[in-house]
Amino acid sequence: MNNLKFQRCLNKNKIKTFSNGPKLVFKEMKVALKDWKSAKESLKNNNYKWSTIQSYYSMFHVARALLFNKGYREKSHYCLVIAIRELYVNEGLLSFSFVEAFQLGKTLRENADYHDDFSQLGAKKMLKKAKGFFSKAKKILKK
Repeated sequence: MNNLKFQRCLNKNKIKTFSNGPKLVFKEMKVALKDWKSAKESLKNNNYKWSTIQSYYSMFHVARALLFNKGYREKSHYCLVIAIRELYVNEGLLSFSFVEAFQLGKTLRENADYHDDFSQLGAKKMLKKAKGFFSKAKKILKK
């Protein structure tokens, strides 16, 4: 079923082949780490909205790094999730829990950004999940 969704993303050009992708993996991971550090600082300063948003974008850049590593690029956050499932979870390289965390992050980011709905607990949870996603991706990318 996921393979069909991935194929739809390819057909709609929401996921495209990207030969320069592997060259940009390090840059994306660097941006992910910078966003995570900003999220940590925002949390420390009780700025839960921005911490939540920054944690999500840390995860987004990690996901992009993983996608770039496989020679693809995204044109949709939804299709980025589908591609990570297809290329990493279905291949046994990444636990589905990381995809769930990324999807939760997307929801919390949208709630914070568009509805001014956020919390300290949500910000703390996202910071922890973003760190775990970063650490796991780093191990995958070293192989």
